[in-house]
Amino acid sequence: ILLRAEVLNKINTGKKNICIVTYPEALTEKVVTKSHLTKNTLELKQGEKISIDFISEVLNEYEFARVDYVIEPGQFSVRGGIVDIFSYSNDNPYRIEFFGDEVESIRTFDAISQLSIHKITYCTIIPNVQSGFLMENRQTFFEFIPENSIVWINNFKLSEEKIEKAFLLAETSYGKLDSVIEQLPPKELFIDKETFIKQLQQFTLVEFGNFYSLKPNTVITYNFSPQPSFNKNFSFLNDNLKSNVRNSFRNIIFSDTSKQIERLYKIFEDIAPKKSEEPELFTPLLLSIHEGFIDNDLKLACYTDHQIFERYHHFRLKNSFNKKNEALTLKELKGLNPGDYITHIDYGVGRYSGLETIEINGKTQETIRLVYKDNDVVNISIHSLHRIAKYSGKEGAVPVVNKLGSNNWAILKQKTKKRVKEIAYDLIQLYAKRKALKGFKFSPDNYLQNELEASFIYEDTPDQIKSTADVKKDMENESPMDRLVCGDVGFGKTEVAIRAAFKAVCDSKQVAVLVPTTILALQHYKTFKERLKDLPCTVDYINRYKSTKQQKETLEKVEKGEVDILIGTHGIVGKSVKFKDLGLLIVDEEQKFGVGVKDKLKTIKTNVDTLTLTATPIPRTLQFSMMGARDLSVITTPPPNRYPVQTELHTFNEEIIRDAIMFEVSRGGQVFFVHNRVQNILEIAGMIQRLCPDVKIGVGHGQLEGHKLENVMLGFVEGEFDVLVATTIIESGLDISNANTIIINQAHTFGLSDLHQMRGRVGRSNKKAFCYLLTTPVSLLTNEARKRLKAIEEFSDLGS
Repeated sequence: ILLRAEVLNKINTGKKNICIVTYPEALTEKVVTKSHLTKNTLELKQGEKISIDFISEVLNEYEFARVDYVIEPGQFSVRGGIVDIFSYSNDNPYRIEFFGDEVESIRTFDAISQLSIHKITYCTIIPNVQSGFLMENRQTFFEFIPENSIVWINNFKLSEEKIEKAFLLAETSYGKLDSVIEQLPPKELFIDKETFIKQLQQFTLVEFGNFYSLKPNTVITYNFSPQPSFNKNFSFLNDNLKSNVRNSFRNIIFSDTSKQIERLYKIFEDIAPKKSEEPELFTPLLLSIHEGFIDNDLKLACYTDHQIFERYHHFRLKNSFNKKNEALTLKELKGLNPGDYITHIDYGVGRYSGLETIEINGKTQETIRLVYKDNDVVNISIHSLHRIAKYSGKEGAVPVVNKLGSNNWAILKQKTKKRVKEIAYDLIQLYAKRKALKGFKFSPDNYLQNELEASFIYEDTPDQIKSTADVKKDMENESPMDRLVCGDVGFGKTEVAIRAAFKAVCDSKQVAVLVPTTILALQHYKTFKERLKDLPCTVDYINRYKSTKQQKETLEKVEKGEVDILIGTHGIVGKSVKFKDLGLLIVDEEQKFGVGVKDKLKTIKTNVDTLTLTATPIPRTLQFSMMGARDLSVITTPPPNRYPVQTELHTFNEEIIRDAIMFEVSRGGQVFFVHNRVQNILEIAGMIQRLCPDVKIGVGHGQLEGHKLENVMLGFVEGEFDVLVATTIIESGLDISNANTIIINQAHTFGLSDLHQMRGRVGRSNKKAFCYLLTTPVSLLTNEARKRLKAIEEFSDLGS
């Protein structure tokens, strides 16, 4: 909505030299008319006279929400003579200061930090271009743009087909469209193919691909050829670059990360060391382009790193539309409700009573009102937010409110500090002994490690790069590594583990990968095997699905050192498993293992490097890491093009189940249905078959025989089933990118960690994903269950 509003506003205000990039489905939808947009645009200029009440009335008509602090587009706030407005046509909100009824100054500011960015002399405020009251007057995008526009079209036939399909889809869903539209006929909302072609003929057309129906007015040709395909054969690439240099071509390699350039230099150095008199093979350029090309006129060979390494390339949106999910104190404050418990560092635990405006030394100031025992009140300035925090304690327990003027809070703080010092002293002694142990010092990365990392088909996120570097630094140290990598589901922890495992293998060390479930062991085996298939590394696994003979053969190979990476469940720490030279232990989802397994781990990892991966760490593990007793790496950056999972809470309803499944299957996807009772799981599968007769259903649970469960899971992975009805065996680590809807029955019986993990099974691709939590009627739920479900529903954004 922001992008569309910005484009329409720029055209409407007469900005010159605008290049608009779009696609057929976006052109299909009609836009607000120029006259209607102009009529509903509020312009404010420095020095003009206008009342704040008038601005508030206009913004209310524009359907803007009045809030305490603006955080997102469509909001405004009024504080004395200051008005903050977040328009839909600007990246940042405006702050307008008044002197009486006169606009004294206008500036943009950062909604997160509240700091000013630029001073400006005027601003335009436009409403949501998709809102209901602007839907009444609409026109096609071609009627909106200037008459002298030039239109470039790549593959006209494909665009034409997509526009026709979109219009027909709108006709078939007429009456089911968004309620804001109030059942306008499709022709009012979408442009049909005939109108599209008729209007297109009014403009100058430039060929940019294949035309079938329209003849372009201008044809521009380039003496270009595409980048050759090297299939990750770096010797071939090296020869190609040298050949270009001999033919007086200049080689440029485009990359959006300096790390990839470093990898290329190392790979070329390993293949054929450069002699001092030889010219440079290529010039690196830190810039991302979609595809490489060769310009034969300019003698220029431009290659992209993602094509060389056969990785996916993703487009970057403007940073302003992708703000980091930073902690926003004001936003947290806005989320507080009167009656919530607050801890103040000086006064102790009190109750939040809302915001209050008071006068101090003749100046009006906003404060936070806290109520303590005996209804004593303290007003805290909003500039002192760092001294308060929302109370966190045992679930369901009501804290004791402190009394102002009493020394109880000071005594409690003193006791706590003393206890923390004692714990810290014990931990320092414990970890000093551990640091004194000598572990194995791994060698720096070689060309094989660089090749593995370069072959990752996705682009590393910044946190993945940092976590990988942290792990390598620990491994190259003499002290045994004990690092926790904490990251949300689907954020790329497994890739960090694969790189660490291969680093150990490069130094002839063995790796043990401990996972909580048999299904996850099989999944990890496939993932590790696929990533390391072209490298000198042997991967195997043990779980209860393997026969005794197969397990015995695997363990014999492990003891002889013929298996480099062994993946398995808790049996991997048993007495029967003997490693020839274990160098690294990777524990996936530590919180799933019991005390017995962890005690056995302690005997293994005294001087073995240990890497622990988790999305939902247990409090003790997280506390140890936060205190610095264990090294911690956090992955908070989601992969590119990843949408948040839309989470909805419903009572059990057959219509919702049917619609959710049919929608997902209609777009070529698959569905998880979680039902955690084996006794009647087949009845649930039968109900789904009755609701959706055409879908193929698989049933999986832990009581199935090993080979049967394996066949069901593999069948679902390979697309043989549309719906998998299963227990929580799917919870940990299962990665099926085509499954983007999960329905969790009896959701109130699961813990927060379980719900978060299960929701993480979907949304692992660039498709919008859905999670439906089905419960008994809300009135029958306990307070704790309601809180859990509300939390998992509200915090459905990435990185929550």
